[in-house]
Amino acid sequence: MGALDRLFRPRAVALVGASRERYAIGGAILHNLIRAGFRGQIFPVNPRAGVLHGLTCYPSVDALPAPVDLAIIAVPRPAVIATLRACGRAHIGAAVLITAGYRETGPEGRGLEDELLQVARTCGIRLVGPNCMGIMNMADDVRLQASFSASLPTTGTIAFASQSGAVGEAMLALLHERGLGVSMFVSLGNKADVSSNDLLAEWGDDSATRVILLYMESFGHPQKFLDVAARVTRHTPVIAVKAGRSAAGARAAASHTGALAGSDSAVDALLAQSGVIRADTVEECLIYASALATQPLPAGPRVVVVTNAGGPAILATDTAMACGLQMASLSDETTAALRALLPAEASVRNPIDMIASAQAPQYEAVVRLVAADPGVDALIVMFTALETNQPTPVADAIIAATRGLAKPVLACFMGTMTDGSGVTRLREAGLPVYTFGEDAARALSVMVRYQTARQRPVDPPAPLPEGDWAAITALCDTLTRQQRRQMTLADAQRVLEWAGIPVWPWREVASVDEVPAALTGLRLPAVAKISSAVIVHKSDVGGVLLGLHSPEAVSAAVVALLERARRVDPAATVVLQEQAPAGVEIIAGAVRDGRFGPLVMCGLGGVFVEVFKDVSLGVHPLRRSDIQAMLRRLRAFPLLDGARGRPKADLAALEDILRRLEALMVACPAIAEVDINPLIAAPVGSLTAAADARVTLAADGA
Repeated sequence: MGALDRLFRPRAVALVGASRERYAIGGAILHNLIRAGFRGQIFPVNPRAGVLHGLTCYPSVDALPAPVDLAIIAVPRPAVIATLRACGRAHIGAAVLITAGYRETGPEGRGLEDELLQVARTCGIRLVGPNCMGIMNMADDVRLQASFSASLPTTGTIAFASQSGAVGEAMLALLHERGLGVSMFVSLGNKADVSSNDLLAEWGDDSATRVILLYMESFGHPQKFLDVAARVTRHTPVIAVKAGRSAAGARAAASHTGALAGSDSAVDALLAQSGVIRADTVEECLIYASALATQPLPAGPRVVVVTNAGGPAILATDTAMACGLQMASLSDETTAALRALLPAEASVRNPIDMIASAQAPQYEAVVRLVAADPGVDALIVMFTALETNQPTPVADAIIAATRGLAKPVLACFMGTMTDGSGVTRLREAGLPVYTFGEDAARALSVMVRYQTARQRPVDPPAPLPEGDWAAITALCDTLTRQQRRQMTLADAQRVLEWAGIPVWPWREVASVDEVPAALTGLRLPAVAKISSAVIVHKSDVGGVLLGLHSPEAVSAAVVALLERARRVDPAATVVLQEQAPAGVEIIAGAVRDGRFGPLVMCGLGGVFVEVFKDVSLGVHPLRRSDIQAMLRRLRAFPLLDGARGRPKADLAALEDILRRLEALMVACPAIAEVDINPLIAAPVGSLTAAADARVTLAADGA
């Protein structure tokens, strides 16, 4: 057996710290192992008991009478190391450590956790925890409930991992309440060994698992998560609730890119790039999971809404349209058949309002009709219970009309229901049921997005392009020795050129006497800008002068800017640059994140970049499809794609610049942040190039 097979499919389990006290942790776990009907052997271990729950109790791990695959350890912290070593002697390949008091308590606890992990590895034990609630595998041939959770889930298709025991318990209860069964559950605790990455790889290959849910508070190895999740999500949807949004943007940053690429933006990028669906709340996670775990994926975004009440259907329609779904256009044949079935007061246009008098036969006939229409990809069937109709017959009618259908059907039952049997019947038939049509519309939109994401190209990470990385590294080394973190504008633009990123034609001058020679290589009108390692924000000191149409105007500008700058920085110079023509102003940049590595950013640029925050991030390593998706996620993308008759921007040039920014961060570890704002996105055949740049070095030079 493999290590995780021993964890999830053990033939025998030892519960070390078993207790006769029903509500002690060791007692609750033993109770759950028995009541779930574990198919293997259970060996309680407690030196002060002879028999527990009718099972022979053993004084120690060394005294176990038969081989054991999995140990559940619920002993006081001082006894944990000795228990792990005993498990090693007994060749127990997996352990779940319930005991708390480790990394979560501070530096001393972290040291103890490092020690127990080393012992586990030396003994060849894969470890869940510490500080966790336990694990479950509800497959009929396993029936393992090795936790102190109060829940006993039904067998189902949802695998769920939680970094919080409390969130895990709440979600297990909510899944059960909504008729959703569980294949496996893991309370990860401190993730000393077994992590979300391990579980994704395991569950992605599990035929019983249809949807994977994650509640996460941290990423141990983001790059590994990206690699594993990107593979798994091509065939199994993964929904993640990631806590910690409030930490976004907490650190100070020297560039727009650094300010916008907060920790939560990096999480968004990582999840999007790996194909993982992010849910903002536990409730949202359950809304999505209800549909993905029970319904086939839609072939497209065309949805039809069937209802007996107009108001709720309008709200559902509004949400569907806002989420990117399309209201299906029904064929003339379908419309005519609907008109023949329904009263004159009914609306046969989508949304189809059968009016309040609609009974079960009308529901069955109408749902059959619209489901058979080739222009319909998915259905939302809504029912409001009134005195004139009953939910159970309507539920049976919907079930009959959709049995065997290869299109997703999401139900919405509203109003007072006498016994809830209608909802129960729908859920037992495998149909998700929502209280509000808006939730059904959001769930369906996520299904469409996932269907699109899983069909993304299978392409390798883009090869890093060539550049003069030696020249950039030498400049960074020089500046680091001088204890300078901020490059001048001139140095920043040299770095871009060495990296192969086009820059609008420019020259650097240190005095007005150098202007005539500089202008021989530039076309007017020109722009003059202060170039200083001290003056970071040029606009704060009037450090940019535009529209210089003559040599005399350029000279006057140089004199004025040098006078302003050298009051603060005697080494300041001036950069003269051809004034870029009108175009779409983009921001492009990169930042080195301590947890996620190099992040590349693009977005709507200009002076209001931090106001509109229309930006998109990508996590290294980037594939070409990732870079293309970054651009297309922008709300401003239509400006690049020829909106309102504008010429289309050279998207290939933009993609190449983003790829070169990634290469710059990989090749030159001393660089912390790069900011190009604006980057003028020009049509094909014209120059797409940087018009301004900022480069910041890491505080420690690496």
